Amino acid sequence: MPVPSRLLAASGVLALALALAGCGEDEVPEAVPSLTVSLAAPQLREVTSDVVASGAVAAWEEVSVGVELSGLRVATVAVEVGSVVAAGDVLLRVDDRTLASQLAQSDAQVREARTNLETARRKAARIRELADSQMVALQDAEEAEAARANAEARLNTAIASRDAARVQRDFTVVRAPVDGVVSARSVQPGQVVGAGTELLRLIRDGRLEWRAELAEGDLLRVDAGTPVRVEAPGGGVVEGRVRTVSPALDAQSRTGTVYVDLPDPGALRAGMFAQGRLALGRAQALLVPGDAVVRRDGRAFVFTVDDDGRVRERVVELGGAQGDLVEVRDGLAQDDRVVARGAGFLGDGDLVRVVEGEDAVDAADAASAKAARATGAVAE
Repeated sequence: MPVPSRLLAASGVLALALALAGCGEDEVPEAVPSLTVSLAAPQLREVTSDVVASGAVAAWEEVSVGVELSGLRVATVAVEVGSVVAAGDVLLRVDDRTLASQLAQSDAQVREARTNLETARRKAARIRELADSQMVALQDAEEAEAARANAEARLNTAIASRDAARVQRDFTVVRAPVDGVVSARSVQPGQVVGAGTELLRLIRDGRLEWRAELAEGDLLRVDAGTPVRVEAPGGGVVEGRVRTVSPALDAQSRTGTVYVDLPDPGALRAGMFAQGRLALGRAQALLVPGDAVVRRDGRAFVFTVDDDGRVRERVVELGGAQGDLVEVRDGLAQDDRVVARGAGFLGDGDLVRVVEGEDAVDAADAASAKAARATGAVAE
């Protein structure tokens, strides 16, 4: 015959009352440690201090090339993207027939003005001789001198016009202003171009640089000349050195830029995004096991153990990894001891059992595995 549910509930309450009565009024159930852990002391070692950053590969200096004339048709383009050019090399030519004709006309005007000047000089000299002999009036000699001066002025004007026409004609040949590599071309033969329009772009000296963004604290540790290793596609490494450090930081992101020269960029190309490592030299650093660090909500923590066996959560600032160890820059002292294993299963204030000696690692590993299985069971 089934037992009524009301009777079962009453039996449960009675059993609970008997259990509490057996404990006595002053007895409190003993707290049970949630995990068995091992501790580790931070190690002070001399390490190679570095900063990992990401940034874009760019041209050290880009030169925009165009024409200074408008309405002329491009005759030939002598370079392609990737062409290596020297200063003065011809890049392109525009149709110069109109300007060549204007130059020829200016040359003729110069010759005419020079002939007129010679005639005016001889005439002025003869009239001056006659005036000195009082055979002609002095006014005639002065008029002849004025005509000679006007002829000389017209010759100077014609020469200036010819020089201007020659400069215009020379503009039809576009030459490389610097040594470099052609990185962009936006012109084709037959195209009618305008003054000021970019037709070609050069990377000056073919020189590339890596521009990395660093946080305020890291930026202050970088100086010009700092060695840098930039990761290239395919797993290669490109060596470089910091050329200069930005004197100002972005007001919003609180980051600054370092400019790294890449003398031999290898597989790197302008526009790529790459990761690099800036070597800041050797320094003393506080290291803890990597398993002791817990990362949550964008922050890093370690756990220390109080005398009463309860763990305390400590926020730390991390540096670079050194094998199985991690550098702690702030938030921990050398005489502190941290939970070396199982930290990921702890919360602030948890009671733990600390094991020492040869069996400490095995016990901590077993406890961590047990906690992981329990966590998985709860999740299920």
